[in-house]
Amino acid sequence: MGGGSRKILKVKAISLLSGGLDSLLATKVILEQGIEVLGVTFETPFFSARKAQHAAVMIGISLLIQDITEELLEILKAPIYGYGKNMNPCIDCHTLMLNKAGRIMEESGADFIFTGEVLGQRPMSQNRQSLYIVAKNSGYGEYILRPLSAKFLTATKLETAGKIDREKLLDIQGRGRKHQLALARHYGITDYSSPAGGCLLTDPLFSKRLKDLFDHQKDFKLRDVNLLKYGRHFRPNTSAKVIVGRNSVDNESLLRLSEEGDTVIHMANFPGPTVLVPYECGDQTLLLAASLCALYSDAPNDVEVEATCRTRHTVRHERVKAVNRDEVAGLII
Repeated sequence: MGGGSRKILKVKAISLLSGGLDSLLATKVILEQGIEVLGVTFETPFFSARKAQHAAVMIGISLLIQDITEELLEILKAPIYGYGKNMNPCIDCHTLMLNKAGRIMEESGADFIFTGEVLGQRPMSQNRQSLYIVAKNSGYGEYILRPLSAKFLTATKLETAGKIDREKLLDIQGRGRKHQLALARHYGITDYSSPAGGCLLTDPLFSKRLKDLFDHQKDFKLRDVNLLKYGRHFRPNTSAKVIVGRNSVDNESLLRLSEEGDTVIHMANFPGPTVLVPYECGDQTLLLAASLCALYSDAPNDVEVEATCRTRHTVRHERVKAVNRDEVAGLII
């Protein structure tokens, strides 16, 4: 008589872990079924991996971080499914993330991917049609599970194959949070980020600056995108930009991101901001930038003061008065 017991292969899954409560709960639901989970998160200049790193440690799973900046910048120029309220191409971005996660699934030998998405929670990206489009366009639709809303969605291939128990998946939908908060108490999860925020592309001011960059600088670099996070931005003409630091963090960041061809301006004799003019600039732009430096410094507004302007290895000392605030209001991005 032959025999021996058949070896049971352990099921493995990839969690798209944002660090928010929903992705934490989805991961706990899958872990409860004895499934091995690898967390995957993504980072760009618009969102970081910090929350996901904290969440992975808290629930005890490994985390893989991938930078998708280059691909997302291309999407931002012309998203197939458009933008949300601001410059957030959520459907295209989620499709990219699931495609990346699918490749990791294949490379790691995992069986499926899951997310913390909740049906109906976000009107643009988490309605039934959007969830279907994102899954289909990712190329891995039959391997994508949404554990928190699974009972409202069509059963996936892995459920019908018995790799996961559908009865232990959940039936959460809509924008309310009471079910998630009750689950968080059940699992003892008390430290999690809020569901809103985290992506700069949803921020109206940042989105306005990003659109301005796209409109005026077709050959922008990654550092130009990072500069959008700091200071007050002024557009004096179609080819120049002036950035004025608002505080010490801005001032330090502008200096850190400055390059050889930029002009950096400080007040010579008064406390004041760091002012950065990226790339080459003409005399008119330089004088405006120096006047803005005076305006936001501790210098008197009605007298000429000295501004130190450094470009490459050249230092110029310009005598300027603070520009009138009303005159430059229309230049603010």
